[in-house]
Amino acid sequence: MRLAWQPKHVRAGAAGDRARRLPFILLGFLILAVSGPLAACRPVAGQTGDIATRQVRVVATTTIVADAVREVGGDRVEIVTLMGPGIDPHLYKASEGDVLRLASADIIFYNGLHLEGKMSHVLARVSERVPTVAIAERIDPSLLRKPPEFEGAYDPHVWFDVRLWMIAVEAVRDGLITVDPTHTAVYQANAERYLAELGELDRWVRQEIAKIPPERRVLITAHDAFGYFARAYGFEVYGLQGVSTTAEAGVADVQALADLIVERRIPAIFVETSVPPRFIEAVQEAVRARGFAVRIGGQLYSDALGDPGTPAGTHVGMVRSNVETIVQALASTS
Repeated sequence: MRLAWQPKHVRAGAAGDRARRLPFILLGFLILAVSGPLAACRPVAGQTGDIATRQVRVVATTTIVADAVREVGGDRVEIVTLMGPGIDPHLYKASEGDVLRLASADIIFYNGLHLEGKMSHVLARVSERVPTVAIAERIDPSLLRKPPEFEGAYDPHVWFDVRLWMIAVEAVRDGLITVDPTHTAVYQANAERYLAELGELDRWVRQEIAKIPPERRVLITAHDAFGYFARAYGFEVYGLQGVSTTAEAGVADVQALADLIVERRIPAIFVETSVPPRFIEAVQEAVRARGFAVRIGGQLYSDALGDPGTPAGTHVGMVRSNVETIVQALASTS
């Protein structure tokens, strides 16, 4: 498995590289220690073994990935999600407990495209012993965004283009069938139902966005998680921190964004649930200093779902919540 690319701003010299490698070496020993005995009692990939008579043990990295697995797997899967609501996957580091969970899974699903950048070494090691699927990497590269600041790497936030996320859901379906072929018909039926729901969601988003005048379709957030949303549904998007939250926004970034807001008379900007609000609040203050008032239009879900049981606790609900917030803030001329 190819290791994920690291952006320039998180690289360091040889000494720093050695210091960073030490925890991953230790984690590697832990993976070997726990996965050897587990492998002896778990069926080899491609064999049904006892999986046909019990739930498939799945580990998913993010709440968004876990939601897709839950929709396709239904009662056939038992899911452990490593990152809860409001957790930033760009910054998440695997704990020893996470490694144990990964090593004991029947299959692991993660987003890929460097979203879980600080977990890439762990995922690579575990994938040598446990079937591991990067569902966003199923998408044809010609359909992916390449932000200039990522020097050729892809934007991982594919779930905001619902049609692209449908391809990722198909990757979940195929992964579950691989480890549990006895229940192929179940996974195919669940996926077919869910893909139809996503198709309806995509149509609904387009209808709602049409309520916003084209000149007001400017989306400003803390980091550029909405590039696919913008491309799919006709927005301009500006993220203060770029695609990854590992990069801190500077004073010049805040001032430049404030100038844009005043020049374009943009009425609202948005905070995100997985990014501290101070970044957007700094932009709001800089705009106010220029004699223009821009309001916080609401809170958007970007890299994680809302709490379970809430309207934004599923991917479909999250997209609907975001779109309703955006339309309410930008469609009104008052």
